[in-house]
Amino acid sequence: MQFQNAAFNTQIKYRQYRIQYGVIGCAIRYRYIQKLPAVLADYGTVYNADITSDEADAESGCPPVRHKQTGIFVSQPDKREMIIFEQPSQHRYISIFKANFEKDIIYSIIFLMDRKQFLKSLAILPLIGTTMKLNALSSLAGSLNNTAKMPVLFLGHGSPMNAIEENEFVTGFRNISTTIPKPQAILCISAHWETRGTFVTAMEKPKTIHDFGGFPKELYEVQYPAKGSPELAKATQTLVTKAIVGLDDKWGLDHGAWSVIKHLYPNADIPVIEMSLDYTQPPQYHYELAQELKALREKGVLIIGSGNMVHNLRMVAWNKLNEDFAFDWAIEASEKMKGFILNDDHSSLIHYSRQGKPFQLSIPSPEHYLPLLYALALKDIHEDITLFNDKPVGGSLTMTSLKISS
Repeated sequence: MQFQNAAFNTQIKYRQYRIQYGVIGCAIRYRYIQKLPAVLADYGTVYNADITSDEADAESGCPPVRHKQTGIFVSQPDKREMIIFEQPSQHRYISIFKANFEKDIIYSIIFLMDRKQFLKSLAILPLIGTTMKLNALSSLAGSLNNTAKMPVLFLGHGSPMNAIEENEFVTGFRNISTTIPKPQAILCISAHWETRGTFVTAMEKPKTIHDFGGFPKELYEVQYPAKGSPELAKATQTLVTKAIVGLDDKWGLDHGAWSVIKHLYPNADIPVIEMSLDYTQPPQYHYELAQELKALREKGVLIIGSGNMVHNLRMVAWNKLNEDFAFDWAIEASEKMKGFILNDDHSSLIHYSRQGKPFQLSIPSPEHYLPLLYALALKDIHEDITLFNDKPVGGSLTMTSLKISS
């Protein structure tokens, strides 16, 4: 979005910005009372924000401010985000807040703009989002070819020991890989990477993370040396408008990813990136965010959710690990979940907290359940679902996995 007649000197921070009409606006440092990821929304979404300045800005002479405003969120191609506010007191003024998300600081610049011109500008907001998504896919053209729509997987990963053991679940992972065209890249949403905000790994060589304790030395010696894909990470960042997606260069591949992917593709010859789970957000948010990833399926990207549908470690019957045993509440929840899945009743799965005590016991915390919602959100209405590895472990876990395909 371009604002006419707005010339300003961006070299001077926290000072006054010069506007062509001669109007001077204060550039105050602001922080949100609410955390940024909870405030920002889709292109063109109107929301209310409580804004406060830390202190008076001595350089610009602006006093501390505490007030409410209604804003429209826009994302610019250079990924410096803009939130456009119409000043409530003077209809001719527009505030544009530029956010530096690394420092969690908001800069305010006052522009002189006619109210009618402002309202006309808002009409193009949906086009901005569409254009950015097309640009994101175009940026992948050099590294990923167009393909038929790739399947989607949800994998019940269970114990880290599945990485080195030979059992029926490992066989299930291997068998399902033979039914899938070889992907050009993998995007994995793992239960074991929770963050404030949403991130994707963007390094060339993600490390193998052994994020567990008390297991045999052999398990800690496993390496899965798949390459990363900075190009896919950046395209994913641009595709998603539900959240501000950060590019991460410190995480890697946790066991929710590598312990199962190694059975699908043991040669580690496919680039893998991970997307984190924002633990501050509700299930509906995750489902809607996942829907924005659909276009990647036609770029040869295999999207994998890795978790467990029923996952209550505190109630594991350790003396029954080698038996086909599940508590009654786990059986009831599992059967209901599978019914909702096969009937495309995603609303009931999203609002799982309304399903009673069996679901409460099966999902004491959401991180292992949410990857299922990411997978289901990518399903088109006429696609099929295949269940596999549909067995309980230790009474309070299920390994149930699924494939979505045309």
